Amino acid sequence: MVVCVCNAIREREVRGAARAGATSACQAYRALGKAAKCGQCVPFAREIIADERAAA
Repeated sequence: MVVCVCNAIREREVRGAARAGATSACQAYRALGKAAKCGQCVPFAREIIADERAAA
């Protein structure tokens, strides 16, 4: 599933960044070499990161 249309970031990429230690959407995007643009994706990215942190 696409999380960020502006940067073509997929859910699996955000999950991978969270597993690698990202604790925020900004950190996850930086780990992927990107930055949030319009910001519409940030709440969804936060949910994904929270899910990964809860599962760890």
